Amino acid sequence: MILHTCDSRQYIRRKGYEQSVLDVVSDAIFDEECDNMVVIKGIDIYSLCEHHLVPFFGKVSVGYLPNKKVIGLSKVARIVEVFSRRLQVQERLTRQIAEAIEEAVHPHGVGVIVECVHMCMVMRGAQKVNSRTTTAAMLGAFREDVKTREEFLMLSKTN
Repeated sequence: MILHTCDSRQYIRRKGYEQSVLDVVSDAIFDEECDNMVVIKGIDIYSLCEHHLVPFFGKVSVGYLPNKKVIGLSKVARIVEVFSRRLQVQERLTRQIAEAIEEAVHPHGVGVIVECVHMCMVMRGAQKVNSRTTTAAMLGAFREDVKTREEFLMLSKTN
């Protein structure tokens, strides 16, 4: 691995590969008797395709059903950032975000939807400028309970 002396490069490297979910979440987990779905949507995401080394970017929606614990809202966006600052494929990124939320607060369920424009589709080969790729990860109640999943999908679409 090449070590860079430029502070901004070290910052980016540290933010992507050397930063853990625990570093980001720190003390932002709170005991709360909340049984309502929490949805954070429209989180901007910027990453690099590990196959083509070109950007992909878009929006993320994250929802979870608390189980006596909630996470600070800004920490959800930071979890998204930890994984997006790595060379990635969108499918893995979606799963990693869901698993990180699950690990952080042990909710009844987690749902993550990622919709991105991939510059490898826009610039290279296919050159499909209006294409979007959507991936979803559903864990716990979001996978097992149709009504929970449908509520999350509906809430993640509304403006």
